[in-house]
Amino acid sequence: MSGSVVLLHLAGAVALMLFATRMVKTGVERAYGDVLRLKLRGTMQNPILAVLAGTALAIALQSSTAVTLLVGSFAGAGIVSGMAGQLAVRGAEIGSALVVKLLTFDLSLIVPICLITGTVMFMATERRDWRQVGRILIGVGLLLLSLGMIGQASEPLRESQLLPVIIDYFKGDPVTAYLLAALATWLFQSSIAAVLLMTTLAGRGFIPPELGIVLVLGVNLGSSIIAPLLTRNAEPGVRVVPVGNLLMRGLGSLVMLTLFLGFKPPIAFLGSTVPDQIVNAHILFNIIILLAGLPLAGLVYRASEKIVALGAKPQPAEAFQVTELSALNEAALNVPSQALANATREVVRVCETVEIMLKRVIDLYEQADEDKIRALAALDDRVDQKHAAIKLYLAKVTKNSLTEDEALRCQELIGACVKLEQVGDIIVRNMLPLVRKKMERGLEFTPEGWRELTAFHASVLANARLAFNVLISSDAETARQIVEEKDRLRDREKETSRAHFERLRDGSPNSIETSSIHLDTIRDLKQINSLLASMTYPVLEKRGLLSDSRLKAM
Repeated sequence: MSGSVVLLHLAGAVALMLFATRMVKTGVERAYGDVLRLKLRGTMQNPILAVLAGTALAIALQSSTAVTLLVGSFAGAGIVSGMAGQLAVRGAEIGSALVVKLLTFDLSLIVPICLITGTVMFMATERRDWRQVGRILIGVGLLLLSLGMIGQASEPLRESQLLPVIIDYFKGDPVTAYLLAALATWLFQSSIAAVLLMTTLAGRGFIPPELGIVLVLGVNLGSSIIAPLLTRNAEPGVRVVPVGNLLMRGLGSLVMLTLFLGFKPPIAFLGSTVPDQIVNAHILFNIIILLAGLPLAGLVYRASEKIVALGAKPQPAEAFQVTELSALNEAALNVPSQALANATREVVRVCETVEIMLKRVIDLYEQADEDKIRALAALDDRVDQKHAAIKLYLAKVTKNSLTEDEALRCQELIGACVKLEQVGDIIVRNMLPLVRKKMERGLEFTPEGWRELTAFHASVLANARLAFNVLISSDAETARQIVEEKDRLRDREKETSRAHFERLRDGSPNSIETSSIHLDTIRDLKQINSLLASMTYPVLEKRGLLSDSRLKAM
């Protein structure tokens, strides 16, 4: 068999291993991801439980990187402390190493059992949880099958004349071997896959024990780089835990490499075979890093914060800045037409602030932090202040003799101002608590549910802009369009609720977790739309287009 054919078979076997690893990971995330997240978050306050929870979650997800990213998001949201996050990641690395140990046993009999059972479960039912368990079993079967394929594909390499030359080169240049292993792990995006590949090749006699230790240390360096690169554009708080893992595990692997090459300690105690020595060295290294990480957790966390702060982009002093201006000129109070124009300008500014609040609140459902929440709440304080100032100003205007149109305009502005203040209260008192609830519990909407929410929000935002235009233009046709849209939005609310309850009946975990948030948000947006639509009623009433309860037929 030619060398190119051998490499092709080997590459195919490695590709199957990577696919199977990802298949198991996604199956566990979809079936039990929310439960595992809640369990992890609930045990993060105790250092020992944090380590154990990280270990268990890494075994379940077959990925320490996934745990690092999850814990980093918790730390960024303020749900857990950074030091507790560091300990959970230490446990995750040990869990990942234990998965490798488990998969090195002879599990060939399990392959057909997993494939048959998993396929039956996946194809025989439409229940989401059973299908995901089937996916997990198929992934485990394919993963074990791929290990056998790697061994079979590499068998012809025993007769290669080039391979011993390459191995001898790397034995003489351990630094290059260390960096190459790190690069391969980063490309695989999985330390489990990288160590399994090495143990399989070592079992065929291709990797000597000393070189295997060097490669294991390189794997740990490469694995520690993955999460910081994936979170490089995230919020600073999210990046602290991955950077701390890089400091402990990455620098730890470099220190251990230096000590290993300098003292050349015996490695026979790690196992009787080279594969056992490689796997046990991987476990031992992560135990050492865990033990060293316990007293150093505080120091590493502070160093991580400083490193993240050095690379952080400067943030504006206030996330949602609105320039403070006032058009309420006291000198114009004796001229009602001018005073009403001034009040209109000020109400328009309130409209702009409310529009910013309405536009930004939906973004916080997707990515929130305390600074943005406080900044949005501060805008409501500004709305309240302007509302009070406008009412006082218009009260002074009414002391003058007003025409009928001026009196109606005064009442229209007061009514609009009251409704805008109510919209701000709904956003801050109703919707922001929902944002906090979602953030603190680490919940996620289903893709369908999120699309429904964003589409509903987009319609309300579009109606808000039209309502603000009517306040200035008094255009009856636009006002009529807004009120008609209010009826259509009521029907959309019913359709959205119906679709949501269908997902609940199907047992979608994300729908169950976010049910109250989803329904309450739709209700709040509908109430906001009703308030904004009612701002246009004076225009319709003036033209006789509004009955007591609805639009008149034309």
